[in-house]
Amino acid sequence: MSLEDLRQRAQAEGFARLDDVELLALTVNIDISLAQYIMDFVGGLEALLTTTPDELRQIDGIGTARAISICAGIHLGKRILTQKIWQKKRVVIERPTDAASLIIHQLTAQLQEELVVILLDAHNGVMDVQTVYIGSLNATVVRVAEVFRPAIVQNAAGMIVAHNHPSGDIQPSPQDVSLTETLVNAGRHLDIPILDHLIIASGQWLSMREKKLGF
Repeated sequence: MSLEDLRQRAQAEGFARLDDVELLALTVNIDISLAQYIMDFVGGLEALLTTTPDELRQIDGIGTARAISICAGIHLGKRILTQKIWQKKRVVIERPTDAASLIIHQLTAQLQEELVVILLDAHNGVMDVQTVYIGSLNATVVRVAEVFRPAIVQNAAGMIVAHNHPSGDIQPSPQDVSLTETLVNAGRHLDIPILDHLIIASGQWLSMREKKLGF
């Protein structure tokens, strides 16, 4: 089946009738044979979710632009999934695992560190989830005002912060502890308590509060 035939089929029958390989072919405008090779190369759809552009560029026919397009599409899907979890029903954070489940898909396999805030109401219900910083995270470069801005604008009663370790090492660094201390202290002054700081790496998570680091 040609790519044009696949487009016509998608339009006539709907995207739900297409398999993973066919959807990948349409997403980045490649032949089905190349899409199948990509799936076989990475080990299937689940493995593709954590594949990096550098890994995809090892495949003949996949340059930088296509590799980035594939990863961007996956990231968009993860972000949509994250938002649907808490927007579809009222999600209440009762323990660290509740918070981790909201953002673990979004933060897993990011190429850069990304700092996310989960805004909570007075009953620990999730109000919003926002990315507030991308890049190397430490207390000297992260502006406290930018981290708390979403909470102030939306009048949140508290929040949980989380960031990823692209290296895959789940252990907190001294910079992580310092950043946590800075944000916790600022939260006390602003009356917007930081309830936890989660670290996400390789599909796992760690609670800084449970480890008593920075709290």
